Amino acid sequence: MKHVLVLAIAMVLGFFQVARAADAKVAVCEIGPTKGNTIKGLVTFTQAGDKIKVVADITGFEPNTKHGFHIHEGTECGEDGMKAGGHFNPEKHEHGLPDKDKRHAGDFGNLEADKDGKAHLELTVDGITIDGEKNAILGHAMIIHAKVDDGGQPVGNAGARIGCGIIKLKEKEAK
Repeated sequence: MKHVLVLAIAMVLGFFQVARAADAKVAVCEIGPTKGNTIKGLVTFTQAGDKIKVVADITGFEPNTKHGFHIHEGTECGEDGMKAGGHFNPEKHEHGLPDKDKRHAGDFGNLEADKDGKAHLELTVDGITIDGEKNAILGHAMIIHAKVDDGGQPVGNAGARIGCGIIKLKEKEAK
C-alpha cells in the first residue's frame, strides 16, 4: 500500500512538472551578422517564475575569442547594429557582469568562442521578464560585440556590434 501511495504521489508531481514546463513562456532571438561580419545563431529565453534561463548557440567567431553579450533598449538593428541603442537599463543601474546584483537588466557578460569559433552559453538571470510587468525584454534587440565585456563603466568597453537580432515570442509547435 505504501508503495502505491508513493507511486501515485510521484505521478501527480511528474504531471505538474510537465504541465509547468509546457506553460513556460519562451522567447527566441535569431542573431544575424551586422555588415561585414559572419556570426549567426539562436538565443532562447525560458521564463520560470521570476528567473529566465538564457541559452545561446552562436557560430562564426574568430577562434578562442570572447564577446560582450547584451540586450539593448532598441527594437531594431540597422546594418551596423546602432539602431539597437544603448544597453537595456530600465532601473538605471551601473553596468556590470552577471554576478553583480545591481547591473543593467540586459547585461549578460560574455560569450566565449571555442577553437572552431562556436560559442555556447547557459545562464540564469533575474530582474527581467519575457513580457511581464517587470523589465519586459520582448521586442528588444540583442547585441553581440566584437570584444570582451570587461565590466567597466559605462558599458563594458566591448566595442563594435558584430551581431544583432530582435527578441520574439517562440511560436507554439503544432502537436
